Amino acid sequence: MQRIKLLGGRFLQLDVDISNRLRIAEDPGIVRSASAVIAHSGDSWFWLIGLGLLWWLGTDYWKYRALILAVGVVITALLVILIKFSVRRSRPEGNWGNIYRRTDPHSFPSGHAARAAMLAVVALGLGPAWFGLLLFGWAPLVGLARVAMGVHYLSDILAGMAIGAGMGLVVLLLF
Repeated sequence: MQRIKLLGGRFLQLDVDISNRLRIAEDPGIVRSASAVIAHSGDSWFWLIGLGLLWWLGTDYWKYRALILAVGVVITALLVILIKFSVRRSRPEGNWGNIYRRTDPHSFPSGHAARAAMLAVVALGLGPAWFGLLLFGWAPLVGLARVAMGVHYLSDILAGMAIGAGMGLVVLLLF
């Protein structure tokens, strides 16, 4: 038991160290600005509004996809919230992303990474291929941007992406 605690402590410290090396939240410049935009691009409200507009204005082909993706966003969010409030890992210290820090002080797993991975898996499964590939390229960038902006640790992102990929497969099986 003592050995497991020691290994767990070393893993967590390595996670913090790697995450701190990837962090650019305090560095001014174009990379930081781009990271902030990409980090926000995975926001659930952004996706739900966009998918709602796509359902409202789109063809039947896109309405079907918008509905499935929106259901996936909601059920993924519920699972992530359940896990977050069970684990209760605090976010890294920092100033960027105060809205996230106030409304959701827990970092594990990353809801943004889970949502991005779920969206990518479902888009790849439903098509069109260009849309799935676009989201598949975007999803890891969201996760890295969340670490870069200091609101998550790398392990939060990896766990979120694994959960999201699994949820994407579940959504595809359901629909």
